[in-house]
Amino acid sequence: MPAVDKLLLEEALQDSPQTRSLLSVFEEDAGTLTDYTNQLLQAMQRVYGAQNEMCLATQQLSKQLLAYEKQNFALGKGDEEVISTLQYFSKVVDELNVLHTELAKQLADTMVLPIIQFREKDLTEVSTLKDLFGLASNEHDLSMAKYSRLPKKKENEKVKTEIVKEVAAARRKQHLSSLQYYCALNALQYRKRVAMMEPMLGFAHGQINFFKKGAEMFSQSMDSFLASVADMVQSIQVELEVEAEKMQASQQELLSLEKAVYTPDFDVAAPQINRNLIQKAGYLNLRNKTGLVTTTWERLYFFTQGGNLMCQPRGAVAGGLIQDLDNCSVMAVDCEDRRYCFQITTPNGKAGIILQAESRKENEEWICAINNISRQIYLTDNPEAVAIKLNQTALQAVTPITSFAKKQESPCPSQNMKNSEVENDKIVPKAAVIIPEAEQLIAPGTPIQFDIVLPATEFLDQNRGSRRINPFGETEDETFPETEDSLLQQMFIVRFLGSMAVKTDNTTEVIYEAMRQVLAARAIHNIFRMTESHLMVTSQALRLIDPQTQVTRANFELTSVTQFAAHQENKRLVGFVVRMPESTGGESLSTYVFESNSEGEKICYAINLGKEIIEVQKDPEALAQLMLSIPLTNDGKYVLLNDQPDDNDGSPSENRGAESEA
Repeated sequence: MPAVDKLLLEEALQDSPQTRSLLSVFEEDAGTLTDYTNQLLQAMQRVYGAQNEMCLATQQLSKQLLAYEKQNFALGKGDEEVISTLQYFSKVVDELNVLHTELAKQLADTMVLPIIQFREKDLTEVSTLKDLFGLASNEHDLSMAKYSRLPKKKENEKVKTEIVKEVAAARRKQHLSSLQYYCALNALQYRKRVAMMEPMLGFAHGQINFFKKGAEMFSQSMDSFLASVADMVQSIQVELEVEAEKMQASQQELLSLEKAVYTPDFDVAAPQINRNLIQKAGYLNLRNKTGLVTTTWERLYFFTQGGNLMCQPRGAVAGGLIQDLDNCSVMAVDCEDRRYCFQITTPNGKAGIILQAESRKENEEWICAINNISRQIYLTDNPEAVAIKLNQTALQAVTPITSFAKKQESPCPSQNMKNSEVENDKIVPKAAVIIPEAEQLIAPGTPIQFDIVLPATEFLDQNRGSRRINPFGETEDETFPETEDSLLQQMFIVRFLGSMAVKTDNTTEVIYEAMRQVLAARAIHNIFRMTESHLMVTSQALRLIDPQTQVTRANFELTSVTQFAAHQENKRLVGFVVRMPESTGGESLSTYVFESNSEGEKICYAINLGKEIIEVQKDPEALAQLMLSIPLTNDGKYVLLNDQPDDNDGSPSENRGAESEA
């Protein structure tokens, strides 16, 4: 062990300048040691605090690992293995917590406590003795100053004796304090070395014991467990890398698409439209009225679910019902400030919501999808196949059809009264009709009218000198006196699809061919707009009434209706042939095609009943017999077709169930 510098106790009494100079060196060393000891204690307290925090942290970690099982994860697939593994790790952390607690206690006893004792005992003692030595030195200097001022003449023995005693006491006190101070400074040179090494010795022993016990705890079984966990983590990491590569490839593939994908209406000229959709989803703009003439548009996410149109705002958990699509109608509408708009109309004829699509393709596909859903195709066993079949007429129109296949006569009422009979309220055909060629029914290239236009009877009226009628078919007088005395009044909600001139009215096949060509032309030219009207069937005429203004758009005498039939597959399609005189003296034949909210057979039944009433009106007995076959209501009114579909709530509509006064 190297030598230690010491203060000589023999020189304490002399208190020479050399001794004082050496004493200042020892005092400087003690001050430096005090500062260093304080810093070292802070560092050791930080280590102890960290170890104590480690105990609390491992305890909290163990509790948190056990809490994983109680979490309600929305995606909990494969959590059973994770839960069991974390529970085992929780036990390991608890054992480690015990070791950390022991280590913290050992650090407190063997590292922090010794350095605190060194500071509080040794350094404090040196500081106290330094203060006492300074006081004693000052007292000795004061007494020596008094002794030095004793007068040379007129000496006072008594005063001299007292001062001499005071000097002796002060010198002895200084000597005693200096000896104690020198001894403490000399001892500090040894104690500081012990104080520096003893805490670190305790720290080292504590860490070694911690590692030894930790090594004993992590036995071979623990090693195998950790190896299995590492293998599981590695396998998951491999799966993640594979999935990341797939996602990266998909991302590159999606980003490599043409810029046209991001353009809302890039194929506006010739969009590829899927007309067989039975469900649709996407963002649309919903029109909301904010005042009498002001409106706002809100962008929302719409999707179809069965027969319902659902709406879900962005950020909402689930969507809500906004429109029932069963038996509804949809058509494109013009908005002043928007394009690609369409309107959904309820079965009772009330205007529903107005929506805006972002492109022409989306607009037409939404219209097709809603139109397919309104036919309740989704309730069939194979909705996709049924939708394709119903829209097959549009595909057939691409290739000209030269002949018809043999078709069974429609079970709807016969349009020719001479070839049918009424039996149990149903019209059964007597014989099959030979199906002619397509060219024999409709001349190739015949134009199709997609809006309601009356036949050119106004020219006949002009030749006869009668008053000119409204070219739009709207009568100035909205009331028809003959309807008040009519024995039959039946109202249907229909949408006009188209009309065209035909060559013959001897067979119902002319109506089927007209339906095919009208639907095909609408599909080819992307025409989805339809004019909705109320079709009133009376015993004198067929009237098309505007549902908004109640103005009559068209009026057909029932005697001029020579053929009428419903489509054999799409029961909502119905048509009739009208024979009208021309100004040249001849006659023209035109077929009108409609889509009805109810079954087309019911319209045919009403037309047939009206024609029967016309036939039997000349014979009162036959008329009475016919009216007796029609059931009466409690208030004495005739009820026709009371099985017609009602509104959504199951209550009968005002326009459903034909009634007339007995």
